[in-house]
Amino acid sequence: MQDIRVAPSILASDFARLGEQVEQVMDAGARVIHVDVMDGHFVPPISIGPLIVGSLRELVHERDGVLDVHLMVERPERRVEEFAAAGADSLTVHWEATPHVHYALTAVREAGLDAGLAINPATPVEAVVGLAEAFDYLLCMTVNPGWGGQAYIDTSTAKVARMRELLGPDVAIEVDGGIDPATAAPAAAAGATLFVAGSSIFGAPDPAQAYREVAAACGAV
Repeated sequence: MQDIRVAPSILASDFARLGEQVEQVMDAGARVIHVDVMDGHFVPPISIGPLIVGSLRELVHERDGVLDVHLMVERPERRVEEFAAAGADSLTVHWEATPHVHYALTAVREAGLDAGLAINPATPVEAVVGLAEAFDYLLCMTVNPGWGGQAYIDTSTAKVARMRELLGPDVAIEVDGGIDPATAAPAAAAGATLFVAGSSIFGAPDPAQAYREVAAACGAV
């Protein structure tokens, strides 16, 4: 999670071909597979849960990859143990989703996972700087959470730059939403290091080639 990486988001994949498509992008170089979990409360859609994480566990881990799980759910601290048991390697909780953010992040680390903190477009970076010792990476939502296929919010680039200024060079910064070759490059220049890309990869005719194009744009390994 500390390297510059592109994390294909399976939310945009063809679920009838999920294993096959994950293999395609991992064969192309992906080592972080992003799993978007939505509960129908914190965000309107309902997506997937621990069963999908568990079904991908061996496939991803056998290829030296990690499962990056993004909880867009209310009270995420209540879900940590089941995702850890399913095989998640990192777990992201939202600042806006619980009154007990520090407790939630601590629970993630105590479960043996990397802890991520996500903030929505309307949440200022300054609100979360005091928690910097409690998370391993900070996720900047570059669209409003909950719906795939949205356009990148242009002001996100300046927000990422502000994150990097406040957090210093060593904290990983993840961007999620509207990431493609055109938006990944300025986000990388601003200081982002982990790029979640869904529709631009799995919505393309050749997901492996689309992955390579996003990776090249942001200088991912």
